[in-house]
Amino acid sequence: MNKKQYSLIALSVFAATQAYGAGFQVSEQSASGLGRAFAGDAAVADNAAVLARNPAAMMRFDRAQLSGALTLIDPDVDVKDRTNNEYAKDVAPMKVVPAGFYVSPQEGKWTWGIGLFTTYGIATDYPDDIQAGDLAGDTDLLSTNLNPAIAYQVTPELSLGAGVNLTYAKAKLTRHKGALAPYLNNKNSVTSNNPSDKLIGLEGETFGYGWNLGALYEINENHRFGVGYRSKVDLDFDDGTFDSYDSGRATSASVKGRLELSLPSYWEVSGFHQLTDAFAVHYSYQHTNWSSFTELRATSDECTDNKVCFVKDESYKDNDRWSIGSTYQFNQHWTGRLGFAYDEQAGEATLSIPDADRYWYATGLTYQYDNDLSIDAGFAIVRSRDGSFTEKNALKQNLEFDSNGTAYISSVQLNYQF
Repeated sequence: MNKKQYSLIALSVFAATQAYGAGFQVSEQSASGLGRAFAGDAAVADNAAVLARNPAAMMRFDRAQLSGALTLIDPDVDVKDRTNNEYAKDVAPMKVVPAGFYVSPQEGKWTWGIGLFTTYGIATDYPDDIQAGDLAGDTDLLSTNLNPAIAYQVTPELSLGAGVNLTYAKAKLTRHKGALAPYLNNKNSVTSNNPSDKLIGLEGETFGYGWNLGALYEINENHRFGVGYRSKVDLDFDDGTFDSYDSGRATSASVKGRLELSLPSYWEVSGFHQLTDAFAVHYSYQHTNWSSFTELRATSDECTDNKVCFVKDESYKDNDRWSIGSTYQFNQHWTGRLGFAYDEQAGEATLSIPDADRYWYATGLTYQYDNDLSIDAGFAIVRSRDGSFTEKNALKQNLEFDSNGTAYISSVQLNYQF
């Protein structure tokens, strides 16, 4: 194995993390939003979670409100390696995604609020001993966003909002030798060169920051439009750890490494229309600027290839998401929701995220206990289009894969007005 081949091994590690962010942008900030497939989320403003989509919509609250949600994401993703005739089943583990929001109207025309939620994340877990171990493995990226925001009513029809995003990110990845095991030179290694042996890994944590803006235009009480924009967040993992084990990619088995990347910006336009006393429709269009994600490069003074641990060009394009939903108030206590969304593929599929077009089918309920307390529940099935893709391993072999996936998402939320 030469340095160029080892480079191909190493570059797959962190690329997998961001690929999952592209292919599975986290939208799950509220149970009410989930019940309508997040259609109209920048305009509906039925609870404090609207801060995550459009801070200007906080002006619709006349009392302080606290909202807290727990969302369970249970993906069922299977991948077949046609080249090696191997199956990897349920490669994306179940995850719980919490979110919390507080909105406080002030005297006059001001409102402030704060939210704690996530917008990007990944978790994949392949068997350690598969032949494609240098391309797959264990990948886990957690990002948490603290978002204080303010809103101001410019005119009776127009409100504007702005916020600051403070993002904490933590990543941990491992790759295994797989089919490379018999070819690795391990004269000084204590490992046995089994396919399940660890090949390389990376771990790090960092903070980044960004900002968000919003506007809400209310034609009248029954018809309104919202716009939200969230800036990119630059992440600099300048104190991470790169584990080369016995791969020869660094001067020792574990060295300090640095990686810089950006979580892309996105914007959303939403509409809400109360057509009767009981029935409303809402819709959204969201655009994420994934084309700005063009390269991944990790460096260290202790990496052996001109201080470059790995570098990889990325093939991503801006992606769009369309959603439409409806809300029906059965009586003073019960409200029902339905929603559908089409989520466009953003990047070329990889083992770490076999990305594909996705279709959301959602439903939900709200129970209004009294004038202060309400409980939301939402459920969605997200079906990915079956796909095939090819990846090249460090032996320069083209491996062919088939993938299919469905995610089951459930969420509950409490809202309390003071």
